[in-house]
Amino acid sequence: MNPPTAAATADAYDAIAVVYAQLARPDLDTVALDRAVLAAFAEVARTTGPVAELGCGPGPVTAHLRDLGLDVFGVDLSPAMIALAREAYPDLRFEVGSMDALDLADASLGGIVSWYSVIHAAPPDLPAYLAEFRRVLAPGGHLLLAFFESEGEPVTPFDHKVITAYRWPVDHLAELARAAGFVEVGRMLREPGDGERFRRGHLLMRG
Repeated sequence: MNPPTAAATADAYDAIAVVYAQLARPDLDTVALDRAVLAAFAEVARTTGPVAELGCGPGPVTAHLRDLGLDVFGVDLSPAMIALAREAYPDLRFEVGSMDALDLADASLGGIVSWYSVIHAAPPDLPAYLAEFRRVLAPGGHLLLAFFESEGEPVTPFDHKVITAYRWPVDHLAELARAAGFVEVGRMLREPGDGERFRRGHLLMRG
C-alpha cells in the first residue's frame, strides 16, 4: 500500500542515515527503563518463534534483541539504513520493506518490535499498519510499540529532526491496537531524560 508519507519518510532517512546511525546506539545504552522494556519483551517472546523489528533503522535494537536471546531480523523502508545495518551487523538479517505491506506469511512471527517506527505514520494510516502487524503475528505472539506520548493532548504532530512525527495519547493508541485484534499486556511511560523533549510511551500487546 505504501502511503505517500512512507516514501517521504524513506527519502528523509536515506538522506541522514550515516549521522542517525552514529546517534542511535548511545540512546539505548544509557536509558535503563528502555532496556528493561526490551528485556521484558524478550522474556515473553523467546519461545514463540522468530521476531521482527519493523522500522529497524541501522539495526542497534535488532542487535540488542539478538543479544537478549531472540531469533530476530530487521525490516526498514530506507535502503540506506538497511545497508548500514548489514554493514554493522553482518551476522543478522535485514530487509528493505514497508511495515504496512510486509513480505511475510500470515501468522509467521512470534513477536514484533516497533521501536519508534510508527511515529511518522499519518494518523489515518496507522490502523493499516496495526492490521498488518496482526496479520503476520501468530496467535499468542507479542507486539511491543514504543512511541512519543502526548501528555494529555490529542494526537499531536511535532518537528522531528528527520521528518514530521506524531505524539499519541497512550489510551488512544492502545484502543487502535485493540481494534486491530491485540490485547494489552502492560504499558510503561517514562518522563523525558536529558536532551529529550517528550514523554515516552511503551505498549506490550498480545495477538
